[in-house]
Amino acid sequence: MKQTTPTPAQITWRRLPAVPYRWDQARALLSPCLALTKPRVTVLVTLTALAACYVGEQGPVGWQRLAFLTLGTALLASGTAALNQLWEWRSDALMRRTQLRPLPTGQLRPPAALAVGLALMGLGLAALAWQVNALSAGLGAATAAVYLLIYTPLKYRSPLSTVIGALPGGGPILMGWAAAQNRLDAGAWILFGIQFLWQFPHFLAIAELCREDYQKAGIRMLPVLDAGGEESGRQIMLYSLALLPVSLLPAVYGIAGTAYLLVAAALGAWFLWVGIGSARDKTRQAARRLLRASVIYLPLLFIAMMWNKR
Repeated sequence: MKQTTPTPAQITWRRLPAVPYRWDQARALLSPCLALTKPRVTVLVTLTALAACYVGEQGPVGWQRLAFLTLGTALLASGTAALNQLWEWRSDALMRRTQLRPLPTGQLRPPAALAVGLALMGLGLAALAWQVNALSAGLGAATAAVYLLIYTPLKYRSPLSTVIGALPGGGPILMGWAAAQNRLDAGAWILFGIQFLWQFPHFLAIAELCREDYQKAGIRMLPVLDAGGEESGRQIMLYSLALLPVSLLPAVYGIAGTAYLLVAAALGAWFLWVGIGSARDKTRQAARRLLRASVIYLPLLFIAMMWNKR
């Protein structure tokens, strides 16, 4: 018989839909556990840390350290994502883009999600502390704490959550640089600044596209409160404009060479042009173009930096 998906009103903390379980169905449990970790986000977070580590390396690349940085960051990001879904499972049930996640549909129960999240986070921090360094592990723990304990609840209270959320968003950059050099110098903060500024046009574009979902769930992102889009557009332009000179600093500081400088200038000018267009048009199509540009811009920038690093 086909299992029906419950409506949000039918879901309570104490009464989730029962999920049949038998030992011969163990494979069926793996899929919701994997979805709980937000694999695509985890991959992006891990690649960001690896890029920062590679750029920050002086001399031969420490492949063992890179391997454990990959493992530790992936486990920590997965556990953080699982606990985030546990925290937000009620609002996830209200939004079309998230209502099929494991907790709203009852594929997993909250105690299981809690156990998975804590176990993954613990293993990730242990791998970082054991085989990378204490600074990288400490930054990872701080990143997860700010994301879960400050940013996540603040989303339902104030649009300032975007600013707070951009801090843990740049955490993997600092973790990767710390893995390479066991310290945070100007180079680390330059790369952090790039990641920090990039997040504003990226997430404002997402919030515009998900405006109706966020309204249903009570998430107070700026595009939800800024119905006309004037303030959202102004911030997109300001952060895109600020990103352009900051993205050139790796060449000025000596992290990357002239080829990177030229690529960064071209990418920054293009991204600013798309951001200005989005701010002027204030349409879903313009927001979608900005989102697409943002997911192209950052990987190309870091690839150029890695290719032309000094």
